Parts: sequence; C-alpha cells; structure tokens
Amino acid sequence: MKTSLSTPMKLGLLTSLYLSQGLPFGFFTQTLPVLLRKQGMSLPDIGLANLLALPWALKFLWAPLMDRHGSERLGRRRGYILPLQFLSAALLLGLALPEGAVSIPVLLVAVLLVNLLAATQDVATDGLAVELLERHERGWGNGIQVAGYRVGMILGGGLMLILIDTLGWRPTLLSLGLMLLVATIPVALFHEPPSPVSGHEAMSLGPWLRESLLSWVHRPGAGAWLTLLVLFKAGEHLATGMLRTFLVDAGLELAQVGWMLGVVGFTTGLLGALVGGALVNRLKQRRALIVFGTLQAAAVLLYALAALGASIPVLALVCGVEHLTSGMATAALFTVMMDHCRPEHAASDYTVQASLVVLATGAAAAVSGFSAQAFGYAWHFTLSAAVCALAVIWVALTFHPPRTLVSGAHPEVS
Repeated sequence: MKTSLSTPMKLGLLTSLYLSQGLPFGFFTQTLPVLLRKQGMSLPDIGLANLLALPWALKFLWAPLMDRHGSERLGRRRGYILPLQFLSAALLLGLALPEGAVSIPVLLVAVLLVNLLAATQDVATDGLAVELLERHERGWGNGIQVAGYRVGMILGGGLMLILIDTLGWRPTLLSLGLMLLVATIPVALFHEPPSPVSGHEAMSLGPWLRESLLSWVHRPGAGAWLTLLVLFKAGEHLATGMLRTFLVDAGLELAQVGWMLGVVGFTTGLLGALVGGALVNRLKQRRALIVFGTLQAAAVLLYALAALGASIPVLALVCGVEHLTSGMATAALFTVMMDHCRPEHAASDYTVQASLVVLATGAAAAVSGFSAQAFGYAWHFTLSAAVCALAVIWVALTFHPPRTLVSGAHPEVS
C-alpha cells in the first residue's frame, strides 16, 4: 500500500486502533473475573468463561472474505474498522442504561458480542498494519501494537475496577464507551489509499478460501511453526487465567487489584512491548524469541513463589516483571508472524496465525481454573512456567527465520 504517512503517523494510527480493541477486551478479561469471584463463582467456572473469547480463535474463517471484499468509498480496511468500532461503543453504552449492574447472563452475552465485533475488527486492523508498515518498521510497529493493546486492556481493566469501586456501574460503562469513541477519531480522519488485491478479485470464493487458508498445509516446515504458535504464549495465559482470582484470594480489594494491574501492569507492559519491538531486529528473530521466551518463563515462575506467601509490594513487583517480559515476548512473536504473510493475503495469513495463538491461549485460560483448583496456585503457576520453558526449547530446536514472502512463495520455517 503506497501511503504518504510518516513512520510516527503510522505508529500513532495503529496505537489508536489496537487501544480500541484492548478497551472492551480488558474490561471483560480483567474486570469480569474479579467481579465473578467476588460473587462466589468457582475457579473452574471462571476459567470456562474464557471460552466467550471464541470469536478471536475463529476469526480466520471470515478473514478471507474481508481480504477479498471491501468498501471502495471508505477503504478496504477502514470500511470494516469504523462501523465495528461504533457498534462496540454502542453496545458498551447500552450496558450503562440500567440503574444498577446488569445480570450475569446479560453480561456474558455482551462479552460474546463484543468479542465478535472486536475480533472482526482485528482482522481488518492487522491487514492494514501489514500493508502500512515497511519491513524495517515492523519491530516498532509490533511493539506499538502490543503496547497499544495493553494500554487499552489496562484502561478497560484496571482503571474500570477502580471506577466501579468508587463510582459504580453506570459511570464506569459510560466512561468505557466514550473512551472507545474518542479512540475512533484517528481512523475516522485517516484516508486509506487504494490497496488492490492483485487480480484475486476475479477468483471465485472456493479457490480463494483454499489459497488463503489451506496454503499453510503446503508450506515447508509449517507444522513446526504452527506448533510454536500454539506453545509460545499458552503457558503465560495458563498462569494469568487465574491471576485476578489469585489476587482476590490473596486478600486484595477491587481498587488494589485495579491499581496493581492499572499502574504497575500499564507501566511495565508498555515498556516491555516497546523494548521488545525495538530489540527484535537487533537481536534477530530466533535469538529474540529464545531470550524473551526464557525471561517470560522465569517471570511466570515468580508467581509460584509469590503464591507461597508474599506482601502486596512483592506481588506488585512480580506482576510488573511478568507484564514486562510478556510484552517483550509478544512483540517478538508478532513481528515474526508478520514476516510469514504474503502481501496479497495479508489479513488472512496474519489472522490464521493469530487465531491459532488465541485458540491455544484461550484453551489454556479455560482449563486454568481446573488446574488451580486441583494443584493449588503455587503448583499451577509452576506448571505454567514449565509450559513456557517447553516453548523456548521448541524454538531452539525448530525455528529458522522465514524468507520474505512474495505471491505464490512459501517460506522455509524449520
């Protein structure tokens, strides 16, 4: 995509887009588990609530259609992003209409709908990011992606916990919906250049889907790479699936959990994403995945030590270290994922990979409650760290950086 945007303007636009996705997702992944635990819901049931994020794992099914069809007037990607963000904001503002908090069933349905809207928007946003960013900009671009998303999650999660504790349900949901509308302004002002689909418009839907989705089966080393995507973040999400309930069971109040995730998590997660994005090209992809993956495993193991008994300052320190290393590892992984995308299938190729990551992390989070209840928090976090370590070993044994993809080419990934 030819564009006159400077690198800072590209990064600013992507920051607003990924922050927009993180706002509602942060509310439902960080605030909801705390509220459910405060109402006495069991750990397995809270873990299973992560299955409401299933649209994030299934978005690859409709990604090829979004690659193939787009609005000429609004833009191929922007034509999806704008209406989806407005619908998400409207849904959140609608939850603020009742006098008190909505019922749990209504809230869970809202979780599913917002996840569907945000996951669909993410397909278009990822496609736009792959097209906008030059190869030398991708490290910073993915750092910004992770950082923006984490800022949104912290604002939608930690900050909303504090607001619920102090102001109540309605002002909190109004604030969340209004923040999402404000975050929509940059993409509303953005003029998306034409991005032709390289002659694939004439291809019928069946061959297009096969070319977009099933091409992974024929790529050399695809099995090793897709296994890496399954493993690399699963251990961390197995741990953090029970982080909020762990903090509640450790005796922290809503506001304390909010400050720990909102202040500590925001600062260190943002720093980690930016540092990871800046260093991935300098370290080279394989070394970055190994170094950041090792740090991630060590940080998750700190949760196991904290579960044996820790003060609030120590819990805050451990939380900060884990957010820092997680941001670094995620930025490195996303950068490598972009390099596995063919230009004419940017949204589809990236979405297939992202969906697999989400499927793996969602499954890990879904079973986290069963693991924590069966083994206790300390052994649960130890198991999570072991899965993180297994991912690092897999990277060391199988990963080789991909070559740049062109139409019809297949990368060598293992």
